[in-house]
Amino acid sequence: MTGPDVLREAFEERERAWLSPWAAKAAESRGRRTHEPQHAYRTVFQRDRDRILHTKAFRRLKHKTQVFLAPEGDHYRTRLTHTLEVAQIARTAARALFLNEDLTEAIALGHDLGHTPFGHAGETVLNDVYEHGFNHSVQSLRIVDVLEERHPGVGLNLTHEVREGIRLHSRAKTILDGHRPDEPCSCETAVVSLSDAIAYINHDIDDALRARVITESDLPQDCLEALGRNSAQRIDTMVRAVIEGSQEGRIDMTPEVREATQALRLFLYAELYPCESISAEVVKAKKILRELYYHFKETPSLMIAPPRPGDLPGQNVVDFAASMTDHFALQLYQRVFFPASWRP
Repeated sequence: MTGPDVLREAFEERERAWLSPWAAKAAESRGRRTHEPQHAYRTVFQRDRDRILHTKAFRRLKHKTQVFLAPEGDHYRTRLTHTLEVAQIARTAARALFLNEDLTEAIALGHDLGHTPFGHAGETVLNDVYEHGFNHSVQSLRIVDVLEERHPGVGLNLTHEVREGIRLHSRAKTILDGHRPDEPCSCETAVVSLSDAIAYINHDIDDALRARVITESDLPQDCLEALGRNSAQRIDTMVRAVIEGSQEGRIDMTPEVREATQALRLFLYAELYPCESISAEVVKAKKILRELYYHFKETPSLMIAPPRPGDLPGQNVVDFAASMTDHFALQLYQRVFFPASWRP
């Protein structure tokens, strides 16, 4: 070796020799929207992972809801810890399937950057009130393409493969239903999609048990028999099923585990998420974000960035609302709508 450039080239060559024929190769990337010289010792996917990790949007995830709104307990998941769990599960599966771990990790770390405060409740509100609609996957892509700027006008300038993975990461429902996604995606994207579901199914149950919202006896017992009695057992079973059930470039799970995983997922949507103790707080959270959105839509504020060229009307207000953490939204709501204490 005579210099750092040899390192990157060696990594790229190792990918060609070692990875599956269906894996993405850094040296064969479809490139960035704006050309950049290659880095000396990091592949393009390694660079993308690092760029995402250092964004403000990534740091804000630590104070965004997963399921329990603005949790005060130290052990409840947030959107950040969820993201880290997804990345760990996805890398484990990708390594076992000889896929590109760096691409997989970059997609996993970026997949929820566009999530709103108050979790999916916030996403529902913005989709309802904004005439052009709102989707967190689209917003995540907007963050890396526009809002987080390494250089003016180019965003993070990520590779096509990472951007595509962020946009198409919500494919777990389709895969767990036993279907192929309508729009083809990379194997790494599909692995992140299933890892996303594996992570939230298990940690949402774990958090709900900790909060005493449910007990283990409430869970579908046939699913526990098939998957495991605790999170560690279930995650191991599910990841094994992805490794054993994927073949010839199609990411899947073994049928029995896939069906049990989908049944457990449907239980969460039917019984846990709508339960009174969670839904009562969701109603309050929706009210807060809705009223903040209309307030800033109608009232000019220095807090809102000016519209960017080419943006749809009101996009800057949506960007602001989506970027807020739970705690910031609560504090801002109090500042805007509560009377200040009188100080003569």
